[in-house]
Amino acid sequence: QVLILKGLKQEVTCLCPSPDGLHLAVGYEDGSIRVFSLLSGEANITFNGHKAAVTALQYDHLGGQLVSGSKDTDVIVWDVINESGLYRLRGHKDAVTQVLFLKEKNLLVTSGKDTLVKWWDLDTQHCFKTLVGHRTEVWGMALISEEKRLITGSADSELRVWDITYIQEGKDPDEPESKKSKGSSPAAEENTEEDETLELDEHPEERLVKCSKVGSIMREGRDRVVTLATDRTGKILACHGTDVVLEVFAVLSEEEVQKKLEKKMKKAKKKAKQNSEEEPERSGELSLQEEIQRVTNIRASSKIKSFDLILSPKGELKIVLLLQNNIIESYNLNLSAQVPQAVRASKITIGGHRSDVRTLAFSSDNIAILSAAAESVKIWNRVTLQCIRTMDCEYALCSLFVPGDRQVIVGTKTGKLQLYDLASGSLMEALNAHDGAVWSIALSPDQRGFVTGGADKCVKFWEFELVKDESSVQKRLSMKHVRSLQLDEDVLCVRYSPNQKLLAVSLLDCTVKIFYVDTLKFFLSLYGHKLPVLCMDISYDGTLIATGSADRNVKIWGLDFGDCHRSLFAHDDSVMYLQFVAKSHLFFTAGKDSKIKQWDADKFEHIQTLEGHHQEVWCLALSPNGDYVVSASHDKSLRLWERTREPLVLEEEREMQREAEYEESVAKEEQPVVAGETQGETGLAGKKTIETIKAAERIMEAIELYREEMAKLMEHKAICKAAGKEVPFPVNPILRAYGNITPSAYVLEVFKKVKSSELEESLLVLPFSYVPDLLRLFNEYIHLGLEVELLCRALLFLLKIHFGQITSNHMLVTVIENLKKTTISRVSEARDVLGFNMAGLQYLKREIEAKDEVTFFADATDRFEEKKRKRKKKEKMVLAVL
Repeated sequence: QVLILKGLKQEVTCLCPSPDGLHLAVGYEDGSIRVFSLLSGEANITFNGHKAAVTALQYDHLGGQLVSGSKDTDVIVWDVINESGLYRLRGHKDAVTQVLFLKEKNLLVTSGKDTLVKWWDLDTQHCFKTLVGHRTEVWGMALISEEKRLITGSADSELRVWDITYIQEGKDPDEPESKKSKGSSPAAEENTEEDETLELDEHPEERLVKCSKVGSIMREGRDRVVTLATDRTGKILACHGTDVVLEVFAVLSEEEVQKKLEKKMKKAKKKAKQNSEEEPERSGELSLQEEIQRVTNIRASSKIKSFDLILSPKGELKIVLLLQNNIIESYNLNLSAQVPQAVRASKITIGGHRSDVRTLAFSSDNIAILSAAAESVKIWNRVTLQCIRTMDCEYALCSLFVPGDRQVIVGTKTGKLQLYDLASGSLMEALNAHDGAVWSIALSPDQRGFVTGGADKCVKFWEFELVKDESSVQKRLSMKHVRSLQLDEDVLCVRYSPNQKLLAVSLLDCTVKIFYVDTLKFFLSLYGHKLPVLCMDISYDGTLIATGSADRNVKIWGLDFGDCHRSLFAHDDSVMYLQFVAKSHLFFTAGKDSKIKQWDADKFEHIQTLEGHHQEVWCLALSPNGDYVVSASHDKSLRLWERTREPLVLEEEREMQREAEYEESVAKEEQPVVAGETQGETGLAGKKTIETIKAAERIMEAIELYREEMAKLMEHKAICKAAGKEVPFPVNPILRAYGNITPSAYVLEVFKKVKSSELEESLLVLPFSYVPDLLRLFNEYIHLGLEVELLCRALLFLLKIHFGQITSNHMLVTVIENLKKTTISRVSEARDVLGFNMAGLQYLKREIEAKDEVTFFADATDRFEEKKRKRKKKEKMVLAVL
C-alpha cells in the first residue's frame, strides 16, 4: 500500500489516471469529480456539474481536458488547467456508459444505455453523427488500430467493429477524394468518386468522418459486456461480462496485417501452381477474426468488477483484476509463447470478509470484536484494527462471546451452534440446535447460559458446562440443552430482561410476546407493528423495551404494563438492528437505508445520524462501556465509531440537518436560464450549488462595500473642501484587515477567490443591478493590466447572459466602448508575451540540444524507430545476399 486518497462521504463510482501519471480523476455517486495529485495525495480541483453518479471519465491525450459522462445523461467537457467547465453536451436519453477523445481530430465519441453511439465535433460543440446499429444498451467502447477502428460491446455476445475514415479537409469539400481500397480497379475508383460526392451532399454529417460497420467478433460470454478496454498501446483488447472470465484479444498492426496478407498470397500462388490453375487475383483483405485474434481467456476466482492492462516492451502482458468480493488479482501473460497461458502473479486480500457480515459482538473488556459472515468468523483487535483470528464457519446469523472471552458461539443458517476456542482458533463443538436457521442468541444476565430462537418456532435454553473428552485430561467448555418453549410462529429475536425474570420473543406474526423465565408462563403481548419485528432490546433497568420492525418504525414500550409510549418513524427502509447504550436510555438503530441513528427513549428524540456506509447496514454492536459502536454493511465494510467527549447540542444538529437538506434541494432545483437562449445540445458545464450561491453573495457584499466606501469618500472630499483643511478619513475595518487597500482592489480580491470551476455559475445568479458597477470596475482593472485572463472570461460571460439589458442601457454605452479598447489592447499584449516566451523556450531547447548533442524526447524516439527500421532492412538484405 503506497497511498490513500481521502475523499468525501460519497461512494467512488469511476477512476481515470491522467496521461502524465501524476493525477487521478475520481468520479463520485453524487455527480462531483475531484482531481487528486498523486504526489501530494491532495484533491486540488473539484468539478460540480452532474446531478447523478459519474459513470465515465476520460482525459485527452495531452491531459489538458477531461470529459465526464453521468447517469443524468449529460456529457461535460472540463478544462483541467483552468480548473473550469467548458460546456455540457446533451443528446443521450439514458445513462452515458463510455466517453472517448480522438487524438487525430477534435472529436469525441460517447455511448449510452439508450443504444446510441454519438459523435461530437468539439469545435462547434454539436453531435454530427449517431450510430444506431445496436439493439440493446451499449455498455463499452474502445478505439484500436491507431483510431481507425471502433469496437462496441452491448448486451449480447458480439463485439461490433466499425471502420472510421477521416475525410481529408484540405480538398474542396464538394470533391472529396475516396480512400483507395486495396486492389480496386481505376474505373471503379472513378465511379466511387462520383457516387461519394452525391452521397456527401445527401449526408452532410459525413463531412468529418465516415463510420461503417465491418463485422463483429464473437465473445464466449453470453451476458452483457461490463468493461471493454485496450491497453495504452492499443495492441491488446480485453473484455468481461458479469461472470468470472476475462477474454483477451490481440489486435494486429498494419505492418503485421501486410505480412499476413503476403503470406496468404504466397500460399495461394503455390496452391495454384500445384493445381496448374491461373494465378489467383490479389485477394482483398484479411478477415476480422484474423486481424483481431483471440489470445486466451483468464478465469478469476470470483466475478470480475473491472480490470486494467499494461503491455511491457518485451511482449509480456500484465493484467490486474478487481473482483466483486474485495480481492485484487494480478496475472502475467506471455504473448510470444505458442499457447499463451495466464499465470496468477499475486493477489491482494485485505483482512476483511469476502461476503456480507451478518453478526457482530464485542468482548466484555471492550477490546475484541467478533464479526461473522457466510464463510468465516474473524476476531479483530479494536485498538490496532488488525484481524487476530480467522476461523471457517457455516453461514453465520448470530453470535456471542462466552463469559471470560476465551470462546465464541456462532448460530448458523442451517440450525447449528458452533463453539470456537480463540486461543487455538479451532472449532471445539458443533450442535444441531434448531431445525431451521438460528435467528437470535442472547446471553443470560447471570452468565451461566444463553437462549436461542430459531425458524423452527422454538426457543431453547442452554447452559454452559465443563465436560471431559476421553482423549484429553483437561475439561473443556460445552453447551447443554436445558429446556424448550414451543411457539406458533417463527422466532426472529430473543432478549432477556436484566433481572432475568422476563424473556421477550419477537415472532413472525408481527407481535412480541413476553414470558416469565422461571415458569415460561405468558405475561404480555406487544402488538402494533404492521410487519415483523426484526430486532429489539431491553434497557439496563428493565423498564423499557424498544422494538424495530420491517415497517420502518421503532416503538418504545413500558415493560411493566406493555403500553406503547411512542412510535418513531426511524428509517427509510427496514430497521435491521437495535441496541441500548449501557447504563442509559439512549439506543442506536441500523437501517437498510445505510444509516445508523441514535435516539433518546425518554424524550423520544432523534439525537444524531452516523453516515458512512454506502449500502444496507445489517447489524451493529455496542461496546459494554458504551464508548464504541461497530457496524457491518452490504458494502462489505466494518466501520468503528467512537464516542467523543465534546457535547452534542441538539439545536445545532437540527440546524446542520436543515442546511444539508437545503443544499440537496439547491442542486435539484431548476438551473437558472440565460435570457434569450433556447435549450440546445450544448449548455453550461456547472450546476447551481450552495458554493456558487455563497460566491455570488460574497461578490454582492464586496460591491455593496465598494458603493458605500465611494459614497463616504465623496462626502469626505466635500467636508474637507468646506473645512478648508484635510480631515482624517475613517478606514473600513475590512479594508484595514486586507492591508489598507482601496475598495476597488478589495472587489478584485474577492473576485480572485471565487473558484475557477464556480465562476460562471456564481455570475449567473448575480442580480443585474450589480453588473453595471462590475463592468466599470473591470474597465479600471483591465486598464491597469490586472488579472486580464480572469476578467476577460467573466466579462464575456456577463455580456452573453445580460446582452439585452446591457445594450439597451445608455449609461453603459461609454463603459462598453472603453472596455472594448482596453480589452483588445491588453489581450493582444498578453498574447505577444506568450508568443515571445514560446519562442524563447524553443530557442533554449535548440541551444541545449546543440550543447549536449542530445535530442529531446519526442524527436529522439521517432529517430530511434527510424534507425531500427533501417537496421532491420539491412539485416534482411544481408540475409538475402547470403
